[in-house]
Amino acid sequence: MTQTIQRPDSGVATVRRPNRVRLLWLIAVLGLLAVLAVTSLVVGSRDVSFDDLLAGLRGSMDNLSQAAVVKRIPRTILAVIVGAALGLSGAVMQGVTRNPLADPSILGVNMGASLAVVTGIAWFGLSTATGYLWAAIAGAAVTAVFVYTIGSLGRGGATPLKLALAGAATSAALVSFITAVALPRGDISANIRSWQIGGVGGASFDSIQPMLPFFVVGCAISLMSARGLNSLALGDDLAASLGERVAVARAFAAVGAVLLCGAATAVAGPIGFVGLVVPHFCRLLVGVDQRWLLPFSALTGACLLVFADVIGRIIARPAELDVGILTALIGAPFFIAIVRRQKVRAL
Repeated sequence: MTQTIQRPDSGVATVRRPNRVRLLWLIAVLGLLAVLAVTSLVVGSRDVSFDDLLAGLRGSMDNLSQAAVVKRIPRTILAVIVGAALGLSGAVMQGVTRNPLADPSILGVNMGASLAVVTGIAWFGLSTATGYLWAAIAGAAVTAVFVYTIGSLGRGGATPLKLALAGAATSAALVSFITAVALPRGDISANIRSWQIGGVGGASFDSIQPMLPFFVVGCAISLMSARGLNSLALGDDLAASLGERVAVARAFAAVGAVLLCGAATAVAGPIGFVGLVVPHFCRLLVGVDQRWLLPFSALTGACLLVFADVIGRIIARPAELDVGILTALIGAPFFIAIVRRQKVRAL
């Protein structure tokens, strides 16, 4: 199967990805995710034997090893969900903006969600998981609209460079606002600083359950937007000539990305670079067809975050490094490499 995409600004790009190759990669990614999930359950400050793993999965807590497995189950589930949400939202944002640098953290969306949550905690007594979720989604939505509007001003419209600069400037400003809100409140500043790093260590089923509806709806909207994103990749004029309602398609996909990013940030903090690294890697495996790229980005994002969580437990034993630190170490060099590429104007 050959997929040919005509782009007005870059000529013809031909990407050959037979479906059988994609299916093989799908099996490989699912297998890798299963292996990483099991590794997440058995690796930590206390390693777990196979027998204790099976007993812990059944809910037994007869010894410390089994109790460790029971405690790591929600942590692993949260890492899978948050990784999938960030990977999928990053792929959608890159498709919506046709910007290879698009990512919830680079565009400042994560920080917008963070500011909304911190403000809600400090000024409005926000204390419930559902409240965090609604605040984070509202903050992410407002920030996404603001950055895209600023990046669209001037000649050339919303170019990748202008969006990245607008996102970086907005992010820096929002970090300052977060600090200004948190510093006078000594009773919450310590918890806020820990949450801002981004991690899944404090996961519980009580914290996961409220985000599931947002995650499911965000995933559904994002996956349903695949056809529209394929049309947008051809350019707005050509997409419109093919019958696509460009503004509607872009807004519909953006809603899914904002729901995913806001929900993930509310529960795990502003974890960066997952949405940048994962879609680029997935394009090497399955090509640029969004019908394949979006689900692969979700699965690969889950793999990346579980992997980062496991590595964080290994290299800092008996303590651990939060996944936000690990993803930054992985993603920052990748971001620099993309910026240095010659052809970074549009996807």
